[in-house]
Amino acid sequence: MAGEQSQAPSAMSRWQRMARLAEPVVAATFLATAGFTWWLLSRPQDDDTLLSAPVVALLLILNLLPAIILLVLLGQRIARQRANRSLVGGSGRLHVRLVALFSMIASVPLLLVVIFASLLFQYGVQFWFSADARGMLQNASDLARGYYQSNLKELSDETVTMAGDLRNYLSQSSISSPSFAEGYIYQVVTRKLNRSAIIEIGKDGVARTAATVDPEERTATDMLTPEIIRELRNGQAVVVQAKPNQIEAFVLLYPESDTFLYATRDSAVSAFSEMERAQAVLADYDEFAARSRQLQLRFNIALFIGTLMLVGTAVWIALAVADRLVRPVGELVDAARRVTAGDLAARVTDSHSRDELGTLASAFNRMTQRLEAQTGALVSANSQLADRRALIEAVLSGVSAGVVSVDRDGTIQILNSSAAALLVRPGEQAVGRPLAEVSEELAELMEAGTGADIIQLRARGEVRTLAVRVVVEDGNQVLTFDDITEQLLDQRRAAWSDVARRIAHEIKNPLTPIQLAAERLQRRYAKEIESDPGTFRRLTETIVRQVGDLRRIVDEFTSFARMPKPVFREEAVIDIARHAMFLHEVAHPEISFTFLSEEADPQLVCDRRQIGQALTNIVKNAVEAIEQRHLAEKPKGEGSEEAAAAVPLGHITMLVLHEEGEIVVSVTDDGVGLPEQRERIIEPYMTTRAKGTGLGLAIVKKIVEEHFGSISFGDAASGGTVVTLRFDVERLARLAEGEEKAETI
Repeated sequence: MAGEQSQAPSAMSRWQRMARLAEPVVAATFLATAGFTWWLLSRPQDDDTLLSAPVVALLLILNLLPAIILLVLLGQRIARQRANRSLVGGSGRLHVRLVALFSMIASVPLLLVVIFASLLFQYGVQFWFSADARGMLQNASDLARGYYQSNLKELSDETVTMAGDLRNYLSQSSISSPSFAEGYIYQVVTRKLNRSAIIEIGKDGVARTAATVDPEERTATDMLTPEIIRELRNGQAVVVQAKPNQIEAFVLLYPESDTFLYATRDSAVSAFSEMERAQAVLADYDEFAARSRQLQLRFNIALFIGTLMLVGTAVWIALAVADRLVRPVGELVDAARRVTAGDLAARVTDSHSRDELGTLASAFNRMTQRLEAQTGALVSANSQLADRRALIEAVLSGVSAGVVSVDRDGTIQILNSSAAALLVRPGEQAVGRPLAEVSEELAELMEAGTGADIIQLRARGEVRTLAVRVVVEDGNQVLTFDDITEQLLDQRRAAWSDVARRIAHEIKNPLTPIQLAAERLQRRYAKEIESDPGTFRRLTETIVRQVGDLRRIVDEFTSFARMPKPVFREEAVIDIARHAMFLHEVAHPEISFTFLSEEADPQLVCDRRQIGQALTNIVKNAVEAIEQRHLAEKPKGEGSEEAAAAVPLGHITMLVLHEEGEIVVSVTDDGVGLPEQRERIIEPYMTTRAKGTGLGLAIVKKIVEEHFGSISFGDAASGGTVVTLRFDVERLARLAEGEEKAETI
């Protein structure tokens, strides 16, 4: 199928390339045939020579074929352009096929009709303009002229003879006598004349009728014109002229007296008109015969143009029909695209036609209407589900416990804010990811199928203790867990606090008598011991020194177990920090101490003594870490004490910042760094030093919590440790204001 689909566009493009190549070829062929036809027709020859019918038909077909093909190709090009502009788009194969089909249907019958019409016209022209046809017209014209001339000659002869007879009558009687009148009438009747008159021209030049046989009684001037008089005086024997429906003859009766005889005979058969008509027909025939070749060419040009117009009309009808068919299809395609884009309200225009396109449009509208209704129901259901999900997430976001919902494939579906704060880095997205990618410990617990358990989870560089419970429903699992790290730490701290209180109570009571007894032995019996006084002195000093160490331990126990409630006052943080660093700077000159602060005097509401104690403990730990690193790196017997004093053992930097409503105090050293179990360094009695009690950082943690702050530990760039304390300035300020109001009340 893929091969067939790939072959179809290639075949279509091949046809399009052939069509584009055919257009100039057909145009060149048409120009060549037109040029050959023009050359053949413009050769010098008689204008009235007709081309033979086969030659004319062949020339017509040779010009029509490339012209029709070129017209069809242009129609197909227009069809493709209109198809590209339509809603359907594409190559316009339907337009092209309809243009080709309609052109074929129109062209083949037209060519046959043109051939037969051309041959019929050519043979008809050859027949009508042949020598036989002209001979018939010439004979008819000659016959009409002969008949007319015979009538003229007969009237002329009768008039001349009548003039001789009238002269005889006048020689015997006068023109006014009855006998002349009788003889005159006899002459008119016997010679079949309709009218006659004897006209005299007086000395005054006025024509007068001397005698007449004229029912119409016309005047002499109406009968005899000066032109006729002039011709007769010039010696012409008789003047004959034809008028509509009659022939007139004039004879000079007596030259010396300017007496003229007028005679006329009606022409019942209109010989004169028939003769003129025959001559006009013959003249027209000769004119048409002279232009017969032009008529032949005009007729064939009319056939050529008419054929092209009919083919062009067929192409136009094909384009219109294609548009009529493609328009509803284009509306369907456009509506389908809109539906694909999500517009389910898209509809096509219902033409209410009963054809297949109307049925298709109605079916499409019903389909989109049903899709819109079903999609609306789905959207409503999804909206309700989304609202419920949002409600559940809102409820879960307010739950302190972490909640994770996992589907059958182990993919996280729901993760509330408490779980995200513990399992995911800021900015990361956990929903949609496998649980094993987010937390391997929780994934292992879920696979184990244990209903509830307590696990250790490393999150953001710290090990947290979680109490986890797994609930399974329909293959989905919901994990709920609480971070009990602080709870366990508080429990251990409370237990150690109770232990410290009991130890301090039990140990502190006998320490004073022991110390006093040792000091008394040293004062009283030091001089009496003579056998080994040095050993006695060392033993008593050891007792006193160890009692002092025990007293210091008891004091730390007491401080941890019975830490007083802080008294909040507005203090200068820089003074507290400088004082805490100054004590150790004096005690340890071999270490380089640096104090930095961005503000001149940031203020913080706090308990000065407790904050100072916390900073002192942190700096003390930093000093011990540097000394421990120095002892670990120093080989035995290396260098002298003077050379060692020239180079600092380490560097301690304290930085005080005021950023985003918080006072930040950080202490950085380049000591041994944090231990492996760094999450337990703030637990009581957790220490990595030989002489440490493990209460220093526990006390710091407790002080910071009493001040609603936070403490964090990190690795320094130099390889040591960074301890950071953060205090909320506004919260501590509100706390101080509350205490002042309470004291006022």
